[in-house]
Amino acid sequence: MSSTIQICQLNIPFDSRAFFAKISHQPWAMLLDSGNSGHDDAKIDIIVYQPLVTLLTQDDQTQVVDHQAQTSFISNENPFDLVATQLEQSELSSEPTELPFSGGAVGHFSYDLGRQCERLESKAEKDIALAEMAIGIYQHAILFCHKEQSVRLVSRTNTHAHQARKAQILELVTQAAKPRHCELTTPWQHQLSFEQYASRFNKVQHYLRQGDCYQINLTQRFEAQYQGDEYAAYLQLADNNNMPFSAFIRLPQGAILSVSPERFMQSRHGNVQAKPIKGTRPRSDDPKVDKMLANELLSSEKDQSENLMIVDLLRNDLGRCALPGSVCVPKLFDIESFKNVHHLVSTVEAKLPPQTSPLTLLKGAFPGGSITGAPKIRAMNIIDELEPHRRSIYCGSIGYVSADQQMDTNITIRTLLCLDNKIYCWAGGGIVADSTVADEYQECFDKVASILPILAPNKDKL
Repeated sequence: MSSTIQICQLNIPFDSRAFFAKISHQPWAMLLDSGNSGHDDAKIDIIVYQPLVTLLTQDDQTQVVDHQAQTSFISNENPFDLVATQLEQSELSSEPTELPFSGGAVGHFSYDLGRQCERLESKAEKDIALAEMAIGIYQHAILFCHKEQSVRLVSRTNTHAHQARKAQILELVTQAAKPRHCELTTPWQHQLSFEQYASRFNKVQHYLRQGDCYQINLTQRFEAQYQGDEYAAYLQLADNNNMPFSAFIRLPQGAILSVSPERFMQSRHGNVQAKPIKGTRPRSDDPKVDKMLANELLSSEKDQSENLMIVDLLRNDLGRCALPGSVCVPKLFDIESFKNVHHLVSTVEAKLPPQTSPLTLLKGAFPGGSITGAPKIRAMNIIDELEPHRRSIYCGSIGYVSADQQMDTNITIRTLLCLDNKIYCWAGGGIVADSTVADEYQECFDKVASILPILAPNKDKL
């Protein structure tokens, strides 16, 4: 390879969100934000900008742009395979490091990219123009390491380019922060009335009784008009949620704002981990009530049953490319507590065969089973039949694949999309045979209760 690894400490304030504000307007600038929460998974924040190569997928075509050579081409190759190919051809050193990310691919894979992996029906309307995949390949990354309270610049390039990026960063730090403001110009509107939701819920119950599925995830969309700086909106959401798999992505088309609590797939030197969430309770300011809510979730047979279905689905998905006999469940039904909610979380682990790309793992398991239902393909076809519009970024994934084949990705729940002065948000839940329509409809609103009111005009409630 023509590049090497360069690592240096940066003497800048330990505040990834404040630094990212300097570049948040740049297309292809991305912040993977671990949330300042103290959570076990909140270890590092990653900032990248000015990619070498970008990949944008619309339907079955991907545009690949080499920004250095100023060339581009269109490919019909599977997008996951194409990212792996471009990463290999990028001439970034593949020398391993102990850092989770040290240059490589960063971006988003929308839920609808699953159509590139499985044969699915196409009934739901595609009314949002966001690319199904937007990935940049970056030779530099800024890492904010929470444990050490250190900031590092990591480059998979030569010393001259590394030093030039360091000088650029130090210059950016000296620039004064610009005032930021974002506001909704209309109230939030939800997609389905109770009656419309109940009709779809009843159809789900029909499919469950027929034995088509054990669980089906049914969601609805919220939307509003807005004006201003999308990163200002992200800062409000991030400060009020502090989730370990948060992210802000600036694309030429618009912006993605994620405050996700859920890991999809992580791969560290071939050791794979998935952490599906099924089961939610709100937090309380009263410690006794808060503990009661956590214990109620932990002992809920319904939530345990839903969680177990998805654990079994993920074991199957991981088994597609994992070493035989390596798939295991070291933690079943853990309570993980976040700023606003308790979640029931399980951990599924596996080992990848040598020389297997984590993108092969991601492709085989995409989209995450925790947001489809089980069995996955039948559930996804029912979702496409019952939900009026395609999900776009919702229930997809944001993350990275490093040049040395380390990977971490989230599930894009609690995620908003800003496009053409409209802001979109989604929420829903897994429906099983003993679900009740009133509870499931209310759960849609409960899950966005720490998101939508934060941005609502005059803080109006839904």
